[in-house]
Amino acid sequence: MRFGIFYEHQMARPWEDGAEEKTYLDALEQVELADQIGIQHVWEVEHHFLEEYSHSSAPEVFLAAASQRTSRIRLGHGIVALPPAYNHPARVAERIAALDLVSRGRVEFGTGETSSQSELGGFGVPRSAKREQWEESLDIVTRMFVEEPFAGVEGKWVKMPPRNVVPKPLQKPHPPIWVACSRRDTILMAARKGIGALSFSFVEPEEAKQWVDEYYRIIASEECIPAGFAVNPNVAVVLPFMCHEDERTAIERGIDGAHFFGYSLAHYYVFGEHRPGRTNVWEEFQANRSRRGFARDVVAADQGPLGVKLLQRGLGSLRGAIGTPEQVRDLLARYEAAGVDQVILVSQAGHNKHDHVLESLELFGKTVLPHFADRVEEKDEAKAARLAPHVEAALARRPAPRQAPADYVISVTGEPAEAPAWRQGGTSGPQSAADLARHAGRVLVGGVLRRADPRLLEMVLGSDAALGAAFKAMAGRFRPESALGWTGDIQYLIGTSRGTRAWFIRVEGATATARKGRSADPQLTLTLPFPLFLAGARGETSFGRLMMEDSSFQAEGDLGLLGRMSEMFVPPGTY
Repeated sequence: MRFGIFYEHQMARPWEDGAEEKTYLDALEQVELADQIGIQHVWEVEHHFLEEYSHSSAPEVFLAAASQRTSRIRLGHGIVALPPAYNHPARVAERIAALDLVSRGRVEFGTGETSSQSELGGFGVPRSAKREQWEESLDIVTRMFVEEPFAGVEGKWVKMPPRNVVPKPLQKPHPPIWVACSRRDTILMAARKGIGALSFSFVEPEEAKQWVDEYYRIIASEECIPAGFAVNPNVAVVLPFMCHEDERTAIERGIDGAHFFGYSLAHYYVFGEHRPGRTNVWEEFQANRSRRGFARDVVAADQGPLGVKLLQRGLGSLRGAIGTPEQVRDLLARYEAAGVDQVILVSQAGHNKHDHVLESLELFGKTVLPHFADRVEEKDEAKAARLAPHVEAALARRPAPRQAPADYVISVTGEPAEAPAWRQGGTSGPQSAADLARHAGRVLVGGVLRRADPRLLEMVLGSDAALGAAFKAMAGRFRPESALGWTGDIQYLIGTSRGTRAWFIRVEGATATARKGRSADPQLTLTLPFPLFLAGARGETSFGRLMMEDSSFQAEGDLGLLGRMSEMFVPPGTY
């Protein structure tokens, strides 16, 4: 069984000047010691806005620093928040690959969707969509690792044309993938996707065995369809940790930090009401810990076997791996017997002291770790041999990397990213003046030339071919749910230096189509000069506002439609 250490960069109040700097630098020193004594992993989380519980919003920076102070320990980037409002998939792929390069191939790619309202609300991620966003982004990131170039995506949450995402990771096909788990069903989902399960539930070894057995049953079954291009069959559990030769001292040094870790987590995820910049979580913890399941007097020095969860006199409490080397070794052996692949130890919590954490790690390295280290390679080899045919079968069920169109061309004026041929996986590139004009029309609607002189834009983009591409792009962004059942034609009469250009968009049921010419029976007619059309088409303003502010804009017919047009035809970049 392997071991890791875990960091939230906790900072329980009160905060002194320089506290955040000390928290980061102390953690780096602890990681350096963990590397020296033979601990195999360090895990650093990504969280945002979770005061006191986690001040770790840029784990890639911390892990990059750790990579230069260590030589062996693997760097668990866990977890990266994958909903695209947190991190665009391309930025995730780039950062993971860069960290893998500077660490010489030591990255573990932990992923998650997050679930605290502080984070979801802060970044505008709908709770109902976070799992779907995680799944879509995970598939995109793994393809970016292996596709050269990345073939592009037209997903529900992420839209991106073909690009060669560089750099590529040192580990091939990519670093091992994990997902954060808090429940049994998430662990089983990890197995179905062929990725490691990082369990943040404080479970006894006997309960963990049931989860592990189910996880590996699925890994070996046809249910397993890998999310990446390699399978990472591993289950890890997290435990509070503090080790000392004297049990009472271990408890005094570690139990309050362990309890604050659990309490502050529950504050943000279960029962807390948080006032940003004002709530004192540490004070609330001290006042409410017993009734929230973190009773201090339940934890006693009795030289008995360690229990992760304790219950006494009707009060619950948390203990974990806080005790003597013998007690810790016995508890960890029970996890090894349960089939757990890695135990991740949490010491940096609450007001735990840096010196005590260092002493605890040193003692662990001398008295506990050697009992497990000799069996790691042997167990790894046996597991790899046992799972090899199942892993091969699982990878065969995973769709292969895709190929981008060989003649996909990015020019200075645009690209064929919105062309129907690209969406359908065909090849398309500017080959003629008409092609260039159509690509220019997509640039017009996309707003790439936003700051250019409108007169110049009219010369470049005012042709029928360019306007046709612009109207087709507008029709492609039609949202039928915003039409409220309306059907009919919207006529555009666009004044240019070359005369009036007539186009209309026809709405029929759930579809919209762009057509050149004049409609026989338009429900709404917009007459406007090219610069105003340009501003409205690019979403810089609404057509309804233009009618109120500019006398050169005229509208006839169903004027009620003007107020809904920006919702019916979503502006570029709004998804």
